[in-house]
Formats: sequence, C-alpha cells, structure tokens
Amino acid sequence: METRTALITGSAKRIGNELALHLAKQAWSLAIHYNSSKAEAMALRDYLKAIYPKQVFKVFCCDLSDNPETLISEVKKEFGQIDLLINNASVYSPSSIKETSVELLNEQMSVNFKAPFILMRDYANLCKKGIIINFLDTRIKKFASDYAAYSLSKVALSHLTQMGALEFGSTIRVNGIAPGSTLAPPDANTNYLENRAASTPMKEPGGMQPILKSLDYILDNTYLTGQILFCDGGEQLI
Repeated sequence: METRTALITGSAKRIGNELALHLAKQAWSLAIHYNSSKAEAMALRDYLKAIYPKQVFKVFCCDLSDNPETLISEVKKEFGQIDLLINNASVYSPSSIKETSVELLNEQMSVNFKAPFILMRDYANLCKKGIIINFLDTRIKKFASDYAAYSLSKVALSHLTQMGALEFGSTIRVNGIAPGSTLAPPDANTNYLENRAASTPMKEPGGMQPILKSLDYILDNTYLTGQILFCDGGEQLI
C-alpha cells in the first residue's frame, strides 16, 4: 500500500488524538503536532510506532499563535510530501462581545483562523496537491455571543474553507467538519454529553464516531470540495 502522510494540528489530545489513531489504523504516516502537550505527543508517537512499525510517526512542536509559518516546510522536509492537512487545533474561551478583551480576541483569531490560513497557504504553495480538512463548530450557524471571539474565528474559517476550495480547484480539495458536543470537558460530570444532546433534534449524543465517519467520507469521495459536514445531531437547525 502506498504510504500517505497526514499532518494533524493539535493531535496530542482529545479529538486530534482520536483522528491520529483512526488514520494510523488506515495505514497513514503521521506528523503529530503539539504546542504544550509534549508528553502526550511523545506517548502517542511511541504507541503508534509499536503498533504500526512500517509507518512513520514524527512529532513537531509549533506555537500556532506565534509562528506557524515554519510548520508545513518542516513537515514536508521530513516526509517529502503531505497528502492531508487537518486543521484541528483550536482555543475555546467563553466571553461575550462586551467582555472580550483585545488579548482574548487576538488569541482566538490567531490560533483558530490566522494559523489555518497560513498553513493552507503554505500547503498550497509547497505541497501543490492533496486534501485539507478544517475543523469548525456547529456555532458557525448561530448568533449566540457567549463565545463571541471563538465563534467568529470559526465563522471566518468556514468562509476560508470554501474560498480555498474555489481557489485551489482540482489539485487540493478543501472541506470542513462542524461538530457539536463531541467529547466532554475534563472536569464535566458523566452525563455531560447526554444533557447537551437533550436540546438537539436527535436528542442523542454523537461522540467521535460521526466525526470519524465524516473524515472517511471526505477522504473517499474524490468529487467533494467546498463542503461543510455538520456532525451535531441537528443542533445547527435550532
């Protein structure tokens, strides 16, 4: 089987970690990106190396809020080509419009929008062909301001997803996945996902499986670009 390489930002923990495990199982080699979660990134690399010795797993540290311009070139230098870029890393902080400081606004926009913009630009210029998947949020359909800066950063990223699909045309497919509540916060109670799901049309928690199935669908459907798949049990409808 031909070796394929994926770069997943924020792949040391949570959704990024699950994406890495899923792709590794499908024979992908991985560039494991982290900012502060070095121990988790190294542990993931060592775990995957032990299970899939014929694949390549390398760790890359990059602060996406500071200098994301080196990441694509560093990964490409190590692997030769990057077949898939997943912009997964994000910061998620609550604040209404009136309560949002300039520092918070800059942080949310830098990591959630500016960094993916730069990575997409560099990917198109250096890799020339492949697939980009941007992780969005069901909040992009809503006007609630409790996470104002975060939500706006994801709205901008959703627009960039479709703009990139148009510009990159047939050589790079660009799509987005917009989850609802997928993994409970570390400090949440055991019924967190069930409680959140109760207010959605489907009234059942989705977890990671719908996300992973959406990932597979995007990868397998070579005629799909500029699309945003909502994996939220219909939450975007309300």
